[in-house]
Amino acid sequence: MKVWKMNGAGNAFAVFDAREEAFAPDAEKIRSIAAEMKADQVMSIERDPSSDAFLRIWNSSGEEVGACGNGTRAVAHLLLEEAEADSVSIRTSADLLKGARAEGGLVTVDMGQPRMGWKEIPLAEKMDVRGVDVRIGPMDNPYLSKPAVVSMGNPHAVFFVDDVDAYNIPQIGPLVEWHPLFPEGTNVGFAQVIDRETIRLRVWERGAGLTKACGTGACAALVCAARAGKTERTAKLILDGGDLIIEWRQSDNHVMMTGPVEVEMSFDL
Repeated sequence: MKVWKMNGAGNAFAVFDAREEAFAPDAEKIRSIAAEMKADQVMSIERDPSSDAFLRIWNSSGEEVGACGNGTRAVAHLLLEEAEADSVSIRTSADLLKGARAEGGLVTVDMGQPRMGWKEIPLAEKMDVRGVDVRIGPMDNPYLSKPAVVSMGNPHAVFFVDDVDAYNIPQIGPLVEWHPLFPEGTNVGFAQVIDRETIRLRVWERGAGLTKACGTGACAALVCAARAGKTERTAKLILDGGDLIIEWRQSDNHVMMTGPVEVEMSFDL
């Protein structure tokens, strides 16, 4: 079985080619692989009758999840190179996604439409998704409150802040990740709008912790910012591990994510 260690803007992955041989690890095995390979996510490429591949995704904490934007871009790169193609289709448990080559050796993934209904995200109760009732700090004077929420195949809560570096994200992240409002947990974004086409973003990733980059988190931040009129529908997202270009297309409401992919090493088991 072929194995790759890869990253997308610093977001690290261990990718297993399970198209010829089954890969069915339990949660303990996933945690072991993630620790050994220093990966935020572990992924397997499997055969799929209706697309170029099925992508199975686990967070480093061991649970299987439905979406990973940077991981999908990484696997799209492998499939594009393998097939010598300009585009590929990848099915996940959340959606059917399309990957394509972009200028400068970058890869673009069509992440589909954001899900904005409170049941789709999901929330535990009906609430205005543009600013939900989550507060961090004293109840009468919280220093963080009213994050915008959206699903990009996985749930995201996005706080808009003046300075992302002013917050202790490893301390705050877990408080929001498993807040009772989020029955499936949530990713937690801290977004600083620099101008109408630039956002500085740090993400506490559900099941993985503070990560150098989160592709679905970048998509969520742009959607929430544009929805609130804080930015245009296309912006550069500056993450700790690199930059992503996110476009929320007016024509079909799809979110396009473009960024770098790096293959750090590969080997056969």
